[in-house]
Amino acid sequence: MPAKRIDPRAIKLHRPYSVEAAALALGAHKHTIRNWIKQGLPTVDNSRPVLMHGHELRAFIQGKRKAAKRPCPPGTIYCFKCRQPRSPASGMIEYTPRNATTGNLTALCDECGTLMNRSASLASLGAIMPKLEIQIREAGARLIERKQPSLHCDKQKD
Repeated sequence: MPAKRIDPRAIKLHRPYSVEAAALALGAHKHTIRNWIKQGLPTVDNSRPVLMHGHELRAFIQGKRKAAKRPCPPGTIYCFKCRQPRSPASGMIEYTPRNATTGNLTALCDECGTLMNRSASLASLGAIMPKLEIQIREAGARLIERKQPSLHCDKQKD
């Protein structure tokens, strides 16, 4: 089972936390908090019980989360099967708009052939996928905009 995602917003900034109180607030084990202290989480002093400031604890968690992020370089989309940013197979990318400004990029992974997706704005397509031709699809019609709406639709067109 994957590890639980820890929410740094559960920590109050102006409150001191013991190891047990921090573990309870975050829903983590107390050994996790002790490992963070060994990794460099600042404590108030070296006495017992070990206390840490809320703002320092929150900053430490946010720093760990930021360090774990791996942004995709231009021309790539993250492949969940390969667990790495990969270039699209044969340079084929499809953009399907969600609304007037944003949409989804869809492509096949060059290594494993898995379908990859990435959310992008229409204005930033050139920066995200430079030197690659993007096929822009027309968004599918909404249910109410179809010529023959569903029988269960309560807004019938006149």
